[in-house]
Amino acid sequence: MNIEKLVQSGQCTIVDVRSPGEFMGGHVNGSVNIPLHEITQRLTELKALKRPLVLCCASGGRSGQATMLLSEQGIECYNAGSWYTVNQYQSQKV
Repeated sequence: MNIEKLVQSGQCTIVDVRSPGEFMGGHVNGSVNIPLHEITQRLTELKALKRPLVLCCASGGRSGQATMLLSEQGIECYNAGSWYTVNQYQSQKV
């Protein structure tokens, strides 16, 4: 999957798995903040989001963990790494 094209198309939901404080410090426009430690408790909410999910965090570690957890639940999702990268993809929409 080409994550850059997916983000640029707008045919996904961007989920930022950082803490609320980190999210408030800057995030991708239109992204949803669901911290990693809340993923399992918020599965119903995550399943209701437009798919696929594109997950991001500060460096890709937490979003990688979230990707594994959600994939195990049958949710189509991709680890996009840093939210800065996703923000850059989004700013280059065609």
